[in-house]
Amino acid sequence: MPISKVSLDVTNLNNFTYDMSHCIKCKGCNWVDHIYMPGVNFSTKCPSATKEIWDSYGAYGKLRIGLAMNDGKLEYSDELLKILYECSLCGACDTGCKRNLDLEIELTLEALRVKAVKDGAGPMPAHKKVAANIAKTHNRFGSKHEDRKKWLPAGVKLAAKADVLYFPGCSASYRHQEIAQATAKILSNTKTPFTMLADEWCCGNVLYSVGMIDEARALAKRNIAAIKASGAKTVLVSCAECLRTIKVDYPKILNMNTSDLGFEVIHLVEYVDRMINKGSLKLTNTVDLKLHYHDSCSLSRQSEPWVKWEGERGLWGVVTPNLERRRGTNGIMELPRNILKSIPGIQLIEGIRKRENAWCCGAGRGTREAFPEFSQWTANEKLIEMKEVGAEAVAATCPYCKDSFVGAAAVADEKLKVLDFSEIIAQAMSR
Repeated sequence: MPISKVSLDVTNLNNFTYDMSHCIKCKGCNWVDHIYMPGVNFSTKCPSATKEIWDSYGAYGKLRIGLAMNDGKLEYSDELLKILYECSLCGACDTGCKRNLDLEIELTLEALRVKAVKDGAGPMPAHKKVAANIAKTHNRFGSKHEDRKKWLPAGVKLAAKADVLYFPGCSASYRHQEIAQATAKILSNTKTPFTMLADEWCCGNVLYSVGMIDEARALAKRNIAAIKASGAKTVLVSCAECLRTIKVDYPKILNMNTSDLGFEVIHLVEYVDRMINKGSLKLTNTVDLKLHYHDSCSLSRQSEPWVKWEGERGLWGVVTPNLERRRGTNGIMELPRNILKSIPGIQLIEGIRKRENAWCCGAGRGTREAFPEFSQWTANEKLIEMKEVGAEAVAATCPYCKDSFVGAAAVADEKLKVLDFSEIIAQAMSR
């Protein structure tokens, strides 16, 4: 095999030719790891492949499709776009593959969408509407930009300048304001001075996720500059999608490391853990719940820091210099469990598929906007699993997940309490 120059740049599909051509269709990207598989039921982790059955919808099929796209042997069609976009890019396939082959599946799927957009075929009409909303009103819903901070609770004051900058994101600002309000109350309870951007814009999660990389890159530069201008040292988010976008995707598309951002990006889960260890936050109030914790994909499998890499690939696919793979298993998975288990009254009930094998809620990465029926089906499959283990409530760390489960529970007429992690902490903390 001749030596070739490669990098992790998703704007060039050629970087992932080796990955696409060396998939052996073992379907480790679809099946729950056999060590943890409980039986026939709940044995898969890829929503797209599970629902559509055909190989084309699994990573093992998309990689072959990608080879044909890269060689110019496959024309775009409605079905091809459905295959590329009816997928929440949840990362389950990537962590599954990296248990065995270390192929860059997630990056390849992202690169396929970038290529579709550059070729003028993508994204889907619903995605273009979201992009238009962001361009016009700086939020993905098209809501009034001047209403972005109306969620702020009475009595909670922002500091003119502080080390901690809270970035609530679009969902918590407009749709699930209870998440932003609970987060603000936690910050106040721990006596943490915090500020917000004077003019907060969308993080651009959907833009990057659907392959609109030029628009995503421009927004990333704008938001990074705004954060740096604030003087904050730590950006706090309560949305897992915002976490991944700012912490991982911004460095990825700007060819830098997460450590080079100039500020730290943390989720509320990490902040709460720090405050508990510091003694500034005490969770002594009883919360009586048989609670299932849902591993939000962007907090669990996809929150590992980004490290840029470029080098050479040679014989047997060996790369130089060494590439430290992002395997998904070092994401934030134990912290929320440990915190929830410490709260009096909570009985934490694990799902059958959990941590790196967890089933996605189905809402993220542009999925719900373009394929609402598929998104709802995915969420309903998770409800079935939660019912199987006897949970009466579910806690998530992302407003996308909350929105997805609330909608699915309403349609299925399931009496399931859907709570965000922030709401539980706000209820449990000592006044």
